[in-house]
Amino acid sequence: MNTELMLQYCAAGIFALAVLHTFSTKYFLHLAHQSKHHAGLWHLLGEVEVVFGFWACVLVLLISAMVNQKEAIHYLEAQNFTEPLFVFVILVIAGTRPVLWFVQNVVSRIARALPLNTQLASYFLCLSLVPLFGSFITEPAAMTLAALMLRDSFFSKAIPEKMKYMTLGVLFVNVSIGGVLTSFAAPPVLMVAEKWGWDIAFMMQNFGWRAAIAVLVNALWLTIFFRRELCALDQAAGSDTNTQNATATIPLSVVAIHFLFLAATVWFAHYPVVFLGLFLFFLGFTEAYQQFQDRLMLREGLLVAFFLAGLVVLGGKQEWWLQPILAGMNTTVLFFGATGLTAITDNAALTYLGSLVSGLSDSAKYALVAGAVTGGGLTVIANAPNPAGYAILKDYFHEKAISPGGLFLSALIPTAIAAVCFRFF
Repeated sequence: MNTELMLQYCAAGIFALAVLHTFSTKYFLHLAHQSKHHAGLWHLLGEVEVVFGFWACVLVLLISAMVNQKEAIHYLEAQNFTEPLFVFVILVIAGTRPVLWFVQNVVSRIARALPLNTQLASYFLCLSLVPLFGSFITEPAAMTLAALMLRDSFFSKAIPEKMKYMTLGVLFVNVSIGGVLTSFAAPPVLMVAEKWGWDIAFMMQNFGWRAAIAVLVNALWLTIFFRRELCALDQAAGSDTNTQNATATIPLSVVAIHFLFLAATVWFAHYPVVFLGLFLFFLGFTEAYQQFQDRLMLREGLLVAFFLAGLVVLGGKQEWWLQPILAGMNTTVLFFGATGLTAITDNAALTYLGSLVSGLSDSAKYALVAGAVTGGGLTVIANAPNPAGYAILKDYFHEKAISPGGLFLSALIPTAIAAVCFRFF
């Protein structure tokens, strides 16, 4: 067996171990709480954002041992790390107080205008309007905003663990499908849009209206399901953060500058040398106007970027087995196969590999992308924005860890609703 073939098998094995490790993080965190001498090690291994970066390092060391160090470095340099860098920048900018304050006020105004209990309306809008807004500000930004709003308004209160999991499942699914109204906001669409000639008009006609229906249905049924818990929340005592944000008015000029940085980052999403330069200017601006800022989410953003970068490194060696699987499926099998495969791979990587398959029909292209975005909420690795939501909300779960099995089960119903909308409407 030649070295390259052996390396492919080893890379697939390492990827499988990384996926298994992702599903075992809650166990490692439990060990961290029980251990007296090695709590730090178990806690590190229990951080889901570290998992793929850790196993990516193992892969690079393996390439160095099996080939040479130069080949390992060449492999790293050949990978495209634009997406991890972009998610890092957009997460930090979107998570700032002026952006969050503005979006919270918009949602609050709409919630008060609706003929519903304010808690019900706010919960529904966080799970519907904000994910759909991701089609214009990108999915990572929408995930950051929705997760922060849910954290401040609901997760920080005494709500049942079941409600937290089901909310997270709907959030992940809705963000994954809510970004397909345009051709630039969802990572799996972005990977194929230019090559296949998919513009905004095409996305709205073929994906957008179906996604909007699924997002609204998912948010509505969950709001109705937990209507008693939402109505029982003590709004006066439980919304201190919202009250502070509402009363601590931020100048609209500061808010506008933040949104300009956000828009410029989205516009130059393909050019890291540009959006990273803009980000440095943004850091300078936040330093100059500290009175309007909370702590920047630099640590969370870096961890999420590390996770995605590790996924890029590991995913670069999986083409040999993923691409033949995709090429051998008919449209129905391709749709459901893509939905399932997305749970153990990144959906953007999946659509990219599919775009390399020659001779795909238009119906097969639709089935591949629709299936990839449908399955984007099943696991934390399924969609690039998911680690951002995970990082923001995990501290509010038992032992500060989110069970992969709990997330998977919670995402099944919204995933099924999305599948019905994309496949049968």
